[in-house]
Amino acid sequence: MECRLRSLTYAAPLYVEMMLYLDGKPILQKPEKVKVGIIPIMVKSDICPLSRMSDEELMEIGEDPKDPGGYFIINGSERVIVAIEDLAPNRVIVTEKEANGSQLSAIVISAAYGRQARTEVTYKPDGPVKVFFSRIYKGIPAIIMLRALGMTNDREILNLISPLREVQELLQPSFEEAAGIDTEHEALRYIGNRIAFGYAEEYRIQRAEQLIDSVLLPHIGTNKAARYQKAVFLCEVIGRLLETSLGIRKPTDRDHYANKRLKLAGPLMMELYRMAFMKLLRDVRYQLERAAASRYPVRISTFVRPGIITDFVKHAFATGNWPGGRVGVTQLLNRTNHLATISHLRRVQSPLSRSQPHFEARDLHGTHWGRICPAETPEGSNCGLVKNLALTAEISYPVKKRAILEKLYSLGVVPLSEALIKRRRYAAKVFVDGLLVGYHANGEKLVQNLRELRRRGEISLSVNAALYRYPHVQEVWINMDEGRVRRPLIVVKDGRPLLTREHVEGLKSRTLRFRDLISMGVIEFLDAEEEENALVALKPEDVTPEHTHLEICPYAILGAVVS
Repeated sequence: MECRLRSLTYAAPLYVEMMLYLDGKPILQKPEKVKVGIIPIMVKSDICPLSRMSDEELMEIGEDPKDPGGYFIINGSERVIVAIEDLAPNRVIVTEKEANGSQLSAIVISAAYGRQARTEVTYKPDGPVKVFFSRIYKGIPAIIMLRALGMTNDREILNLISPLREVQELLQPSFEEAAGIDTEHEALRYIGNRIAFGYAEEYRIQRAEQLIDSVLLPHIGTNKAARYQKAVFLCEVIGRLLETSLGIRKPTDRDHYANKRLKLAGPLMMELYRMAFMKLLRDVRYQLERAAASRYPVRISTFVRPGIITDFVKHAFATGNWPGGRVGVTQLLNRTNHLATISHLRRVQSPLSRSQPHFEARDLHGTHWGRICPAETPEGSNCGLVKNLALTAEISYPVKKRAILEKLYSLGVVPLSEALIKRRRYAAKVFVDGLLVGYHANGEKLVQNLRELRRRGEISLSVNAALYRYPHVQEVWINMDEGRVRRPLIVVKDGRPLLTREHVEGLKSRTLRFRDLISMGVIEFLDAEEEENALVALKPEDVTPEHTHLEICPYAILGAVVS
């Protein structure tokens, strides 16, 4: 309350332990604790003292017990970070680059270490496949890129791209273009000539290695050990591209919510602080260079100016202008009434330009059901681009991959490095967050086992698994990343909903909580990808033995205001 009345910022100081080194040897006896700036605190978050107070204690200090929190106080103003809808990172998006379908493009937006890198693979009928990524503007022939990544066996390349003969035949122009470049060294030299022409051969190869390690698909890895896995992933991208050109697969539906992720306050603040710390480091480097020239005794605290991060962060919050050219990320919280506040906190905005038609992006999509309110959107240029979450929709949190991978291997998934060519050809592919991690003999059984483990609480409730069937292969997609919009459904087994009258009475008497039903496996959250495998009944009387889930309530598809 005091921050609102006195036009202050509700924030906590940010301290970092720093040590000064000279030629690799420490100058100081122990690390120095230095204030580097502030970090705004979200009202009623875990770190906020208000989240641990009772209703009576909140009223004593002048706070509203019914206030939902979830916003920041900057210079006395209540500001909310509005969720941003974006394409899912680390997934292959295949689209028609030209309206007549004469050129197809597969795009992967890699998100790693707080940065994004774009890799694009293009194909024209009867032409070679080319790879484009940062600093490569004319494109590298795909076969040469695979050889630069250490995959020099042509038969292995063909089998990894696709087992279908008609797809492999489309690669003939690509192999012809790579004729004469058969080894990894020759391929690296070819790429080096593109990016560092005129330099010594050793330097050109070094630059090529640096580029494919750090810029090409960085979400897989940024060292030499990740090259083979990058080659396998690139083969997967090429295979999907060529299969789409033959009509075996359909182009990716960019508006399907399986291909969307929401960026909430956490990821957006990470982007902001990454830029703020880079700005601070540049200033500290400058101050240290000046001190080195003067040769006077030094203290770290004299070189670190906390105002750099503080001013940068407060300006971004106050104006809504974010790194990367985003505007309107933060907005003044709507306090017209309680429902208006709830609606504003659950708002979602698209980064697409308001001046362009974007008909498909503005339209309702089938996967919006239960996730996005079909009615609550403004009129005018923002129509369909500014949306609101449905009543029961939630956003997934990230899960550590190591535990899930160990569980997958215990369930019979064969790791990529151990899979034989025959297994790769006939077994189901297993993807974790868009990355191929291995193969399984029975994809349907694997998905069923994962869902049962989730319902029993043996793996994270945030894990979702889906099975895709194609004429020549099965694919198991396991998602555990953050930003997926999920919705709760009642589990149906053998034509009977698991939610009983006793559960409902327990909820009414408050002896049961909603989260208890989730941990019991009665209700589960599905993302848009897993829901593709579900058959959901709208009403209890509609349930048949074929149904897998039942809607909790039909009007749960609406937002807070409309309902």
